[in-house]
Amino acid sequence: MDGTVSLPSQPEKTTKVTLVESSVAPGGQQLVNAYQTTRVGDAMDLVALATQLQKADDFIKANACNKLSVIADQIRYLQEQARKALEEAKRDADLHHAACNIVKKPGNMYYLYQRPSGQKYFSIISPKEWGSSCPHLFVGAFKLQHDMSWTPEDDVHKRDAEIAIMGKLLSQQTILPSDKEPNFKGLSN
Repeated sequence: MDGTVSLPSQPEKTTKVTLVESSVAPGGQQLVNAYQTTRVGDAMDLVALATQLQKADDFIKANACNKLSVIADQIRYLQEQARKALEEAKRDADLHHAACNIVKKPGNMYYLYQRPSGQKYFSIISPKEWGSSCPHLFVGAFKLQHDMSWTPEDDVHKRDAEIAIMGKLLSQQTILPSDKEPNFKGLSN
């Protein structure tokens, strides 16, 4: 059984309230007073039900919007991470294709120079070691990592610290919990 109610705060808008169907003999049993179970009741009760329904709808919409907002933020973050990964991959490929007359070994710093012709090449000699006799334009210094990626000189200390932390975690993997349930140890008092 449905009832349509106008809310006092929004008289131009009506809200449909669905009430439980009534029966004079629920479950095959005659009720003592069928009037008490089949009557619609006070009109203010319908307004209260409609108001409650409207509030529930508003809360559900707000909750869904909040969840979607969090997901949108995560999507933007992942898009930024993807863009950054593609830029780093392009930089790494360009650096690997720079001219070089030595075999590059992971863990070493290499110095990128550019000739007047535009050719870029790697050297093991830093601009500081060249001093004032540096033959070409210094472009940048990069450390070749063991995964064959390149780290710019300014980021080497940060990257080395990250690698050290990961190495520590890998050497202590027996500490990691084996259960699949969330573990909030250390987060609560």
